[in-house]
Order: sequence, then structure tokens, then C-alpha cells
Amino acid sequence: MSNRITKEKKSRIFMNGRSRAVRIPSEFELEGDEVIIRQEESGLITIEPVKKKMTPRELIEWLRSKAPLGEELPEIEDLPPREVDLDLPE
Repeated sequence: MSNRITKEKKSRIFMNGRSRAVRIPSEFELEGDEVIIRQEESGLITIEPVKKKMTPRELIEWLRSKAPLGEELPEIEDLPPREVDLDLPE
């Protein structure tokens, strides 16, 4: 993640009910309707959009769209089962 500032704009803090709020100008559009807000010890506040989680169907579609890794899995020797004594001591 780069800490380079690419945009900057002054905004006002206002009261919204019992909370303080900041209007985010439209040129700072964020995806979704949830954000994560962090405040460092220095007072610096960052606002980051919450990444949308994929549904199981979306995950399967995404996985199918990816190219195979290109590596074949090695053959695994199929060993015969070994005997196990299931008798419990009395």
C-alpha cells in the first residue's frame, strides 16, 4: 500500500444526531456502503472501504475463471491398509 497523497480536499465536520460526521466529497467515491475507520496515536484517521465478501457461488465462478497452476500433482503410492487391533483391554 502506497502512502502517496493523490487527492486532497478540505471538508467540514458536523453533528449528525449524537455523532460527529465528515462529508466525503464525491470525487473520493468509495465502493459499497461500509467503511473501516482507523485512528493512529498521532491522531491520523484513515477510512478504507470494506471489501465485499464473495458468495459461495461467486467464489466457485472466480475459481473456474482462473488458469490452472500448470503443475501436475505427483502420484501418491497407494499403500495397503495395515491391521489395527480394535480389542480393548478388559
